Amino acid sequence: MDEDEFDAFYAAAFPRLTGQLFAFTGDLGEAQDVVQEAFVRAWDRRHRLMADEAPEAWVRTVAMRLAVSRWRRAKRWLELVRHSPPPEATPGPGPDRTALVAALRQLPESQRMAVVLHHLCDLSVEQVASETGAPVPMQQAERLGPGRLLRCPRCARLRSVVPVSLQKR
Repeated sequence: MDEDEFDAFYAAAFPRLTGQLFAFTGDLGEAQDVVQEAFVRAWDRRHRLMADEAPEAWVRTVAMRLAVSRWRRAKRWLELVRHSPPPEATPGPGPDRTALVAALRQLPESQRMAVVLHHLCDLSVEQVASETGAPVPMQQAERLGPGRLLRCPRCARLRSVVPVSLQKR
């Protein structure tokens, strides 16, 4: 079977096979998927399909086997899910983390980013400047100076939750 014959075969057989597999699976999308996959496999052996003298039967058989295989896979997955214990509850953030986030939200975005990158991600001043696109002196003077964090009135709540090791940098 050459490419033109295969194209004609596909055009004639695809709607018929899709209808048959839809009746078999009860799901039009699933039927289209398995018939399409069966035709992909048929394309790879198109030169031998005419020798079979029943290419549509071959494609239908492959599509039905694919559908059954998907059902089995879905059934195994459902059994696994049913027998798995429910996931453990994840505790919410503690009061320190909540206070830290609230304090960081009060800072302007550029300062907040600099504080997080430097104090929490442990980046150097040069790395923070590189990531934010701000010059290093501006980073040091306006954003990251440890004294600024400790003196900033809006940062009082932040100071109370930032670990001491971070405050002494």
